[in-house]
Amino acid sequence: MAVPIPKRHEKTGEEVQKYINSLTKPQGSLGRLEELAVELSKMTGEVFPVISPPGVIIFAADHGIASEGISAYPQEVTVQMVRNFLNGGAAINVFSRSICAKMCVVDIGMTSDIEHEQLKVKKVRYGTANFFNENAMSRDEAMKALEAGYEQAAKMISGGVKCLIPGEMGIGNTTASSAVTAAISGVSVEKLVGVGTGIEKEKIKYKQRIIQQALEKRKPKADDPIDVLSKVGGLEIAAMAGAMLASAANRTPILVDGFIAATAALVAKQISNNVTDYMIMGHCSVEPGHKIIMDLLGKKPLLDLQMRLGEGSGAAVAFPILQSAVLMLKEMATFESAQISDRE
Repeated sequence: MAVPIPKRHEKTGEEVQKYINSLTKPQGSLGRLEELAVELSKMTGEVFPVISPPGVIIFAADHGIASEGISAYPQEVTVQMVRNFLNGGAAINVFSRSICAKMCVVDIGMTSDIEHEQLKVKKVRYGTANFFNENAMSRDEAMKALEAGYEQAAKMISGGVKCLIPGEMGIGNTTASSAVTAAISGVSVEKLVGVGTGIEKEKIKYKQRIIQQALEKRKPKADDPIDVLSKVGGLEIAAMAGAMLASAANRTPILVDGFIAATAALVAKQISNNVTDYMIMGHCSVEPGHKIIMDLLGKKPLLDLQMRLGEGSGAAVAFPILQSAVLMLKEMATFESAQISDRE
């Protein structure tokens, strides 16, 4: 899946940096807000970037690996939480409303069917297979999930969304994310696996063992992201990667959430290396694998609130920081316009 990603507007960034230096404050005194404003201008090609409305797109899918008892919650929670999203009662609904985001929920591979006018059904298959015993999906199914994610994000962007927040729901997806990240990065499973949705410490070692044995059986190819996805991945991970590629292709900033979203970002980078030019890390999850991925991507988070929910929640909470950066550009006075003496 070759996706051409445009180069960022470096000259626009230089222009914006000069303008920021003329604002009524000591140079550099707003720290990373100044860096963010420059980054957003490079991504969008705009001196005064527009990032509202943001678009939250949640991909939901089930995982066959959940049958190995690697999660604190039963698999039926996936469909129950999707109903919660559709009824407006989840954390991501609350945070999306607070930032006036457009929100879309996509069934990319749940084992159950839901009829709801607000649910986008793009089901590739009814959950992945248990990758402890067999490949999670076929290469063709991995590609279909990627393409479905790309198409849904492209539709949201053509509908006016100016910043993309990809989210997910799927019991077992921290296990799939750990396997995908280990396969691509070569980092040991022990360093990647955390508590997920809240498993006990003794169960973490069991989870690590299941993932390690699965990787030895499946033998995913580190340099082939489609192979990795098909052997140990998840449908929602593939779809989020596709959505990120669509966002970058359309010069739309991507606000990346926690561990599972970061895993999708790592997959997207394997497909088109410069997709990371359009990524901003919203927060740092307590999942140990998240920091490892951020280091691999060369990114640092905006927030560290000890979160590990997923859904896009941490990214949505971080969005007002991006708003502050663009409002600084748009509304602050310059030394000249405010008739204030600058440094000699």
